[in-house]
Amino acid sequence: MISLNLPSYPIKLSGTREKPAIFDVLRRKYVALTPEEWVRQHFVHYLLEHKGYPASLLANEVPLRVGDKSLRADTVLYDRLLRPRMVIEYKAPSIRLSQQVLDQANHYNMLLHVGYMVISNGLEHHCYKLSDDRREYQLLPDIPDYKDL
Repeated sequence: MISLNLPSYPIKLSGTREKPAIFDVLRRKYVALTPEEWVRQHFVHYLLEHKGYPASLLANEVPLRVGDKSLRADTVLYDRLLRPRMVIEYKAPSIRLSQQVLDQANHYNMLLHVGYMVISNGLEHHCYKLSDDRREYQLLPDIPDYKDL
């Protein structure tokens, strides 16, 4: 897998050469190792180990429903009252972070009503803080530490 613009961590791999798997610390199981999953696992460890995010308040592959359509948010951070606080959308390193990627995260946010949205392809990471009326996005210079949310 490609080297990312994220700190390394002790990666746990399993599976076969044809079907590799990586351990997901939040789901507590091995999952298929795809380029997007490679980004997700590195980013989650970055949040846990470098930004102070509690593992108990993060969830991967969060199911969402819009009418009869089922969606899955890549990662959601909750507050201590288990209200969604941040949605994170990952892309493979080969995918450029674009307005379309931000729009996808915003689509999830229409359901979650979070204050922060993050998009990452493992090479670039953009964090947006939404205004109180949820009409404007402010691009932050960095991913905030958990204590600063």
